[in-house]
Amino acid sequence: MIVRSLKDIIGTERDVQAPTWCSRRFVLAGDKVGFSLHDTVLYAGTSTKMWYANHIEAVYCIEGEGELVNEETGEKHRIEPGVMYLLDGHEHHTLHAHTDVRTVCVFNPPVTGREVHDENGVYPLITEEDA
Repeated sequence: MIVRSLKDIIGTERDVQAPTWCSRRFVLAGDKVGFSLHDTVLYAGTSTKMWYANHIEAVYCIEGEGELVNEETGEKHRIEPGVMYLLDGHEHHTLHAHTDVRTVCVFNPPVTGREVHDENGVYPLITEEDA
């Protein structure tokens, strides 16, 4: 059994900071459960372009308001508490955070915690064996 608290993650290597977001990683590839679980905050007034070419991501909004844009189709979706989106087609997308937007994210395959977005917004596929 694994039990972790957000207060115990903040300020550790599992608390990953970027210019437009922070991601607190509760579950990572090293936990060997087949997915990773993150508490992520996208900062108010920012826009984050992403493309998970190597991962499927499910995102559930628990706080805040924003807009998700599918960069491939131009479709726009309001993001607010209670809204979930699933990037099951590796869509290029942008999240515009009108307020701080807090989400719970699940990645498959799981991230290791060492990934950073490249110039295209992609996380590389890193496995624990690559460590």
